[in-house]
Amino acid sequence: MFDAPAPGPILRSLAAASALTLLSSCADAPTPAPSAATPASQPAPTQQPIKAPAATAASFEEWRSRFRSEALAAGVTPTTFDRAFAGVIPDPAVIAADRSQPEFTRPVWEYLEGAMSPYRVRKGQSLLAEHSTTLDGIEQRFGVDREVLVAIWGMESSFGQFMGDKSVIRSLATLAYEGRRPAFAHSQLLAALQILQHGDIQPMGMLGSWAGAMGQTQFIPTTYNSHAVDFDGDGRRDIWNSSADALASAAHYLQASGWQKDQPWGMQVQLPLGFDYALADADTRKPLAQWQALGVQTGPLAPGLGDEPATLLLPAGHRGPAFLTLNNFRAILKYNNSTSYALAVSLLGERFDGRGELKGSWPRDERPLSRSERVELQESLTSAGFDPGAADGIIGANSRRAIRGYQQRLGWPADGFPTQKLLDQLRSGH
Repeated sequence: MFDAPAPGPILRSLAAASALTLLSSCADAPTPAPSAATPASQPAPTQQPIKAPAATAASFEEWRSRFRSEALAAGVTPTTFDRAFAGVIPDPAVIAADRSQPEFTRPVWEYLEGAMSPYRVRKGQSLLAEHSTTLDGIEQRFGVDREVLVAIWGMESSFGQFMGDKSVIRSLATLAYEGRRPAFAHSQLLAALQILQHGDIQPMGMLGSWAGAMGQTQFIPTTYNSHAVDFDGDGRRDIWNSSADALASAAHYLQASGWQKDQPWGMQVQLPLGFDYALADADTRKPLAQWQALGVQTGPLAPGLGDEPATLLLPAGHRGPAFLTLNNFRAILKYNNSTSYALAVSLLGERFDGRGELKGSWPRDERPLSRSERVELQESLTSAGFDPGAADGIIGANSRRAIRGYQQRLGWPADGFPTQKLLDQLRSGH
C-alpha cells in the first residue's frame, strides 16, 4: 500500500481534492476526474438544512455572528466580512467530502502512470518552453529548479486547468461550523478573509477545492499569506489567474522547505541479495556512501554527493522498484506529505528532459488492501502483540513498524508493506 497523496501545501490537516483526483489517465487528452467532494455516482444535494454540531447546538447564523466578532477583533473590516459572507450557507457536499473515507486506493504504479501520462509530459515540456523567461527569473530569485515547479503545477491543477470551483469562503465556513477539524478550518477561514481584505482577489473569484485549497498551486489560505508572491508585478498575488505568481509562490514555498538547486531528488537503485529491508524506514538516513557500502547500487555519483544523507524508499515493498531519496525529496514532502506524490513530482520533472524511466517491474499481481482490510490488519497486529497505533486504515510509520516486526517474526523480508498474504497470515493466527 502506498501513501495516497495528502492534499495541497499544504493540506496536511484537511484532505483536498488535489493531485489524486486531478490525475488524468494515460490518455492523450486531459479530462477532469470526478471531484472527491461530489462522487459521480451520487450527486450532492443542494440547499438542504444542515444540523448544528452536537457539541455547540448553535445554528449556523449564531456561529457566523460569533465568528464575525472574532474576525473584526482580528482586524477584518465589517465591509470585507459582510461581502465575503453574503448569501453563504453551509454546503452539504463539503460535509459529505469531509466525512468520506474511500474504501479502495489505486496501486502506486497506476498512480504514477496517471501522473506521468504522455499528455502531461508533452504539456509540461511545452510550458517549460513557453514560460522560459519567467522561469529564468524564478530560478534566479528563489533557487528552485524549473522542472519541479512545472511538475507540481501539473500535479496540483493540471497546469491550471482544474483548480476547483467551490467558494473557498463557503467551504471553509462549512468546515469551521461542523467539519471534523473545526479549529483548522477556523484559522484558514480567517486567513481567507485577510486575503480578501488585502485585495488580491474578489470573493467571487476565490474558488478552490472543497477543503479550501486555492489556485494553480492549491495553496491553503495560511500558506498563501506566508508564501504567495506577486511575481508579475501587477500589485496582486494572483495564484488563480497568473501562472507567474503561481509558479513563483510554489518556488518560495520550496525554498523555505530547504530546496537545493541543481541537486537531485534521489535515484532508483538496485538492492543486493539478502538485503535488510527493515532499513527502508523514513527515520533511517545514511550518507549515500554508506548505502553503497551496504551493497546498494547507485551508479556513479556526482562529486561530494556521497556525503548527502539519503532514505531508502520501497513504494511497493521489496518486490517493486527501490529508491534512495535526498533532501530535495523531503522538500517536496513538505509541499504534500505523501511519498507517492513526491515520487510522481520527481519523476515527472525528469520526464520533461527525457529521463525518469523506471527499471524493473511492479508487483502488479498484488491487489492493494481495501480500507476495511487495512483496519483489520491493524487490529490483527495489535492482537498479535504489535502496536500499529489507531486502527484507522492509514498505513503510517507506526503501522509499517508493526508490520516489519511481524514480518521479522515470520522470517519474511521486513519491508513494512501490507499485503493480502500478510493479512491472511494474521487471520490464520500464526
